[in-house]
Amino acid sequence: MMIIDLSGRIALVTGGSRGIGFAIARRLLAAGATVVLNSRHIDDSAVAELRATAPEQVHLELGDIAQPESARQLVRNVFSRYKRLDILVNNAGIMRPAMIGMISDEDVQATFDINLTSPIQLIQAAARLMARTGGSIVNVASVVGLEGAPGQLAYAASKAGVVGVTRAAAKELAPKGVRVNAVAPGYIETDMTQHLGDAVRDQSLQSIGLGRAGSPDEVADAVLFLCSDMARYITGQILRVDGGMVI
Repeated sequence: MMIIDLSGRIALVTGGSRGIGFAIARRLLAAGATVVLNSRHIDDSAVAELRATAPEQVHLELGDIAQPESARQLVRNVFSRYKRLDILVNNAGIMRPAMIGMISDEDVQATFDINLTSPIQLIQAAARLMARTGGSIVNVASVVGLEGAPGQLAYAASKAGVVGVTRAAAKELAPKGVRVNAVAPGYIETDMTQHLGDAVRDQSLQSIGLGRAGSPDEVADAVLFLCSDMARYITGQILRVDGGMVI
């Protein structure tokens, strides 16, 4: 059996201080990678937990990647410190539910800035570094971006865009040895989904074949696989992590 070993690799995870992003960072760190966490606000307890196991392999980069220059500067900072980037996980995202006709312009803009524009900016910057040695980019999309959902017009559109970005970048970067894939989580128990309320949760659970919500660790396992050499011949794919919500 192949054991995933990411020793010596530099990974950048956006939105890495909680939820799915934190679980991803923990998995990559456990596999031996040096992990750079980006977030607007860092949870000190989360960072302390990561550093307790490998204090020299965890680095923090505060910054609002909704701003294009901040996203580009983030990658420049990684290069300045490590001179390479092997793994990029575009996880940062927001969800602001609203029915059609009730969506504010501000919410539309904020959703696209974080969920779609920032991955585009980061992929552009990261590709320049990865073209030297190869690498893996994993975007966090959503089943909502594939199937839609009531009250999620802007969120669904932004995550559908992530799917398109993933496939286009995969085609363009494959000759340079850079793989680009995405995971599409279903209903995962996080702070984001808790805000949707019990009615949405109950309805979602009824549609899941496995009969339960997923955990951030289960999404992180899929991301770890896509980042690893076990997925070395996989690119341009959207891996659903939804417990059979959509089959």
